[in-house]
Amino acid sequence: MGAYVNPIYPYKSPADLMATPPQRKPLIVIGAGPVGLAAAIDARLQGLEVLVLDDDKTVSVGSRAVCYAKRSLEILDRLGIADEACGLGVSWNIGRTFLEEDEVYQFNLVPDAGHKRPGMINLQQYHVEEMLIARALELGADIRWQHKVTAVTRHDDHATLTVETPEGHFDIEADWLVVADGARSPIRRHLGLDIEGRVFQDRFLIADVIMKADYPAERWFWFDPPFHPNQSVLLHKQSNNVWRIDFQLGWDADPEEEKKPEKVIPRLKAMLGDERPFELEWVSIYTFQCRRMTDFRHGRVLFVGDAAHQVSPFGARGANSGFQDADDLMWKLGLVMQGQANEKLLDTYAMDRQFAADENIMNSTRSTDFITPKSRTSKTFRNQVLALAKHHPFARKLVNSGRLSMPSFLTDSVLNTPDADAFEGQMVPGAPMDDAPVQVDGQDAWLLDQVGRGFAVLHFVDAVPEAQTLATLQALKQGVVPVDSLIVSRQALQVPGFKVLVDAQGWMAKRYDAQPGTTYLLRPDQHVLARWRSLDSARLQTALARALGQVGAQA
Repeated sequence: MGAYVNPIYPYKSPADLMATPPQRKPLIVIGAGPVGLAAAIDARLQGLEVLVLDDDKTVSVGSRAVCYAKRSLEILDRLGIADEACGLGVSWNIGRTFLEEDEVYQFNLVPDAGHKRPGMINLQQYHVEEMLIARALELGADIRWQHKVTAVTRHDDHATLTVETPEGHFDIEADWLVVADGARSPIRRHLGLDIEGRVFQDRFLIADVIMKADYPAERWFWFDPPFHPNQSVLLHKQSNNVWRIDFQLGWDADPEEEKKPEKVIPRLKAMLGDERPFELEWVSIYTFQCRRMTDFRHGRVLFVGDAAHQVSPFGARGANSGFQDADDLMWKLGLVMQGQANEKLLDTYAMDRQFAADENIMNSTRSTDFITPKSRTSKTFRNQVLALAKHHPFARKLVNSGRLSMPSFLTDSVLNTPDADAFEGQMVPGAPMDDAPVQVDGQDAWLLDQVGRGFAVLHFVDAVPEAQTLATLQALKQGVVPVDSLIVSRQALQVPGFKVLVDAQGWMAKRYDAQPGTTYLLRPDQHVLARWRSLDSARLQTALARALGQVGAQA
């Protein structure tokens, strides 16, 4: 057994960035964590120049974010690292909750078949960052280590940054600035921007333990276990025989004292109940916080990830919501930077993701209140729910050991076109797309791998479409903002000039409540924008204009 060794990334002289007057870059990202790197990769996939500045020279110390949800894996598919991440990570769908030693609740994140990715993988953040860095460099992103941004000045059409390096400081300008510098966000503080919410009076110990154990690849959560009475414990399996164990400590615990090995090791021995060898890789103490900035956009400065919002770790909503921030922001920013949309479109980034942050904070707050009740009444309620859940199914829905990250349904987004036709199912305007198995050119494939590189239309048919329909779809492909037009059929069809998705198993028709003629318009980040029972050029063009912020997009 051996602990992970952090790589050291080379420092590069900033001589090429120093200039008087300052150089102007189209896009600068502050922070080479998972969310900043995702934004940089997305920019490069769109052909945009991007400079990433980070004050460190390595990846995260300790596993930090470990649970990556199905939606994040679908985003990482588009960015190009999901196969690698899933290959190294531990896939899981089942979670179990225990009261003392009895199981009282179980859930399955992906109860039905027909999905490419599992409900979750567990993978240490440092591994994910290494993969993202390699991918960003492969795509030509300019990442500068030991480049600390010490000041940002906002202007109407750019931002000026002061950057400190081992060779001295310099100024540089950015047409657009994405701030992904973490929960403590020096840039947010420097600009005097608010962040509001709750700090919960409880502390948890995180221990990353290297050991060989036969626990299954599931999420296990205990309330009041015999090895840690009157508190809670969480167990997750990670890659390379690393196990994440979280111990509730209470608000009165001394953080510095509790981190000492002589305090941590007896807790672990009591839990494991045997003499198996183990090694501490990383120990940390954290306090729950559920907070967000009032506004994620400040002119040319845009905040993403923990810099914009924070939630408690139970539910894995931090890094996962950060990836969704970058996913929402970058298609909009790309259109604006390439002159295909007005910058007002970026206001919808703030609206969409502030809505999602509020949803995450609500769920995280409820979980935290259940896990760490702060009054005698709420503790009595919690304990009664757990006791009833052993024997009564109705109570199991009330057990809350952390409602796990799910993508937000952006049903109130001003970019959506409301339904005019009747549909069943969950694929409403604003919904994140459900995946489904398909065949393309006789090969097995997945729906989500066919979309996500721009706007797209799915048109369901039972035969080769008529010439007028094909002309409408072809015109969409050749527009100022191109729309990829895909034809979906239950049988293989030959339609020259178009990709045909064969829904041989019927999962698409079922999940999208589709029949011949059904048409979906999709956002570049794989959310539904609009859907109709028939293809109509005028309605499609109006919906596309709305999605670009040109029609009806007044907040």
